[in-house]
Amino acid sequence: MASRAAAAMVLAGALPVSPGRPLVAAGARCCDGGIRGRVSCSSHRRSDHPSCAAEEGGVVELLKGAVAALAVIAQISVSLPADAILYSPDTNVPRTGELALRRAIPANPNMKTIQESLEDISYLLRIPQRKPYGSMEGDVKKAMKIAMDNKDAILASIPVELKEKGSKLYTSLLEEKGGLQTLLKYIKENDPDRLSVALASSLDTVAELELLQAPGLSFLLPQQYLEYPRLAGRGVVEFSVEKGDGSTFFPTAGGEPKSVATIQVVIDGYSAPLTAGNFAKLVLDGAYEGIKLKCASQAIIADNENGKKGYTVPLEVMPAGQFEPLYRTPLSIQDGELPVLPMSVYGAVAMAHSVDSDEYSSPSQFFFYLYDKRNSGLGGISFDEGQFSVFGYTTDGREVLSQIKTGDIIRSAKLVQGRERLVLPPEAPAES
Repeated sequence: MASRAAAAMVLAGALPVSPGRPLVAAGARCCDGGIRGRVSCSSHRRSDHPSCAAEEGGVVELLKGAVAALAVIAQISVSLPADAILYSPDTNVPRTGELALRRAIPANPNMKTIQESLEDISYLLRIPQRKPYGSMEGDVKKAMKIAMDNKDAILASIPVELKEKGSKLYTSLLEEKGGLQTLLKYIKENDPDRLSVALASSLDTVAELELLQAPGLSFLLPQQYLEYPRLAGRGVVEFSVEKGDGSTFFPTAGGEPKSVATIQVVIDGYSAPLTAGNFAKLVLDGAYEGIKLKCASQAIIADNENGKKGYTVPLEVMPAGQFEPLYRTPLSIQDGELPVLPMSVYGAVAMAHSVDSDEYSSPSQFFFYLYDKRNSGLGGISFDEGQFSVFGYTTDGREVLSQIKTGDIIRSAKLVQGRERLVLPPEAPAES
């Protein structure tokens, strides 16, 4: 986006300075040997007239500023070089499960444009000190115009039985507290804290509207996979975890220690219908109740120990920008491929590989990924990105994950939302 590119140029020092100030090259050495941000006088031929020298320096610096600006815009606007993806800080990978799940919803294009405008404000809010409130205001007004001009198209994408709920959410987005009008108010007041809270509320409303617009899968599954369980939408699984040694979990935000902790995971069938469907069926079958957890480097592994196995589902990864998942094919991060559901998020949930082939997922073994930027590429991308079937994220109880130790027990696992989206096969498919 233009506002994001402009913000990046501000951070990079690439925007031209005002006419009343000398044009300088940051970090250049002056004649007196100090770092003064000027072009080195000794490295250029001095003009006979002082004004000519200043003009010559100004032209040089304008050219340098233009080159720097183009370089920053290129990093933001175009695909990254194939061998640089792990080392660039701007890989456009969602850094939270909530953001990844929101981007994964196959919704109305108008809603996606509104979402992108609001997410741009999240980026601009991270700029320290002088925040570009003018750009933020432009993003909100753009979102409001799209919402008002395309009201009929937005609501037409919602099934008839959900129209009333959709209409209320639409009104809430435009007019109610935490909606777009509230964002404009806090932008005009230059209040980043309240703006951040209201922005989160607006984005939640956008996600709710988008979910109403996406009642099922936006693509057809390959014929050979139609006999597998599949989740045609979203589901929520709730785990109750107990300490194996009788100790307690400590809440991070106050409160009493508890012997049993709750972890909630949103599973996404929009991007991984087979993997999420197989997992949901395992939960319904009680496959994870009473099993012991095992801690490994950056992962908490849950293996089925009671003999209840699921299907050997193929590796399933949806690349960003595509409309259907790839099967039995890992992504090449070095070539710029990134998944819709990245593993580089703390609390990501994925299936382990089959013991027979990395082209298939384990019938039952899954893990919570404890992402740590210190053990990733400089761009913050996990070295295992695109190699596993990620199918959901921990959205509640993330603070519990760091307290889990080997030997802790899953006392119960329940599918608390999404049962109506689960399509079960009449019988098991033949094993590949």
